[in-house]
Amino acid sequence: MSSQRATAFVPGHVTAFCSAHRDDDPTVAGSRGAGVTLTDGVTVRVSAADDGDTVPDDAAAGETTIDGEVGSIGAVDDVLAELDATAADVAVETDLPIGAGFGVSGAAALGAALAANDAFDRGRSENELVRVAHAAEVDRGTGLGDVVAQARGGVPVRLEPGAPGVGELDGVPASARVEYVTFGELSTEEVLGGDTDALSAAGEDALDRLRADPRLPTLMDAARGFAGEADRLVPEVAEAIDAVDAAGGEAAMAMLGRTVFALGTGLSDAGYDPEACRIDAAGARLVDD
Repeated sequence: MSSQRATAFVPGHVTAFCSAHRDDDPTVAGSRGAGVTLTDGVTVRVSAADDGDTVPDDAAAGETTIDGEVGSIGAVDDVLAELDATAADVAVETDLPIGAGFGVSGAAALGAALAANDAFDRGRSENELVRVAHAAEVDRGTGLGDVVAQARGGVPVRLEPGAPGVGELDGVPASARVEYVTFGELSTEEVLGGDTDALSAAGEDALDRLRADPRLPTLMDAARGFAGEADRLVPEVAEAIDAVDAAGGEAAMAMLGRTVFALGTGLSDAGYDPEACRIDAAGARLVDD
């Protein structure tokens, strides 16, 4: 008997600003804020071998690989358990830096949900799968709003926290080239697990500004203000943002990561050697393998 396989692509997500909203129910917990989704993202391949299949020599049943190396992502494990798909072989591939503010963990969880649902024929709806992935990421402490933003695509604005059926989303109707440079990792668990009062207050102010004027320049300006008010700026990031501004561009810090993102050719014009992509219009989706 042949294996069933499915592949999903989930865009990367850069959070421009956010406020944290905790709850004992992980589908109710989440964040308010805004960001941009990226055509650079995460591809997740799930294969479900039938009992009569022979597992390839280089992959054991139930194995997860991350860019070809055997590893584990807690939120992915929880998604597979919720979908009764723990025997799946999962391959997570991304060119995005991990732990640098691109929502890779959330993307992996959502991609696993979409692909496992298809490969194992679980019959869940899109909203149900987003809810499963969101809850898994919240429970693991690796994110609060990436999953719902990545499911939507574009320039998502998270008006109310939580998974589909609880949270509320809007968006900035815009498209743009995006450049980014990363200066290292930042632990999301440490930031979200600590005192988030200052971060949340700054995030609420930034969201109010964007809702009053939902345009990309406003998002970037609000993001810069948020980083300063929330005391998240690190020297390398601040220097890059200032350099882009001096070159006539717009840049901001990615939350949560030691990463700068800019619109257009902002970082290139400032003398950096950035990665470049575009805002992703489609959101998370199944793709041909």
